[in-house]
Amino acid sequence: MHPSDSRYAEADTLRRRIRILLWLFIIGLVLSGVTAFPVQTELAWLTRLLGAAPGDAPEAHGVLLRWLITVREGVEQTNRAYPFLAYGTDWLAFAHLVIALLFVGPLRDPVRNEWVVTWGMMACVAVVPLALIAGPIREIPFWWRLIDCSFGVFGIIPLWIARRWIRELARLESRPA
Repeated sequence: MHPSDSRYAEADTLRRRIRILLWLFIIGLVLSGVTAFPVQTELAWLTRLLGAAPGDAPEAHGVLLRWLITVREGVEQTNRAYPFLAYGTDWLAFAHLVIALLFVGPLRDPVRNEWVVTWGMMACVAVVPLALIAGPIREIPFWWRLIDCSFGVFGIIPLWIARRWIRELARLESRPA
């Protein structure tokens, strides 16, 4: 076997692994985006699934369900009185979908588009201060802010690994045969 054959096989393996991680990240972004559109319906469904009837008082339930009922009621009242505010959630959903599209670049050419992965890692890091600064201002419970932070913490993991592999792939591709 020629030494360059093993190098090409190693590069193909790295490309495949990079694509798997990027697809996981893209799927997460798409799911986050798509689920932001029907938030009122999802909250009604989720609170019913967890045992709350439509008219239940939040205080009649535990911490998680109390918070979800409060959010559901807030979304319902806001959508009834000011439906145009839901347009902001539509743009949030759209932003997730557009960001997911950005990662098509590294899927196609990971070395040339490593910057997208680095940018995604920076965005994941930025989730934490946003949640910890804006959360108290918006009266979001601390435990929910930690859930929000987890998206950045867990999101950065596949991107960090993918970036390591992209750099390894770049070294492989730059070595003479």
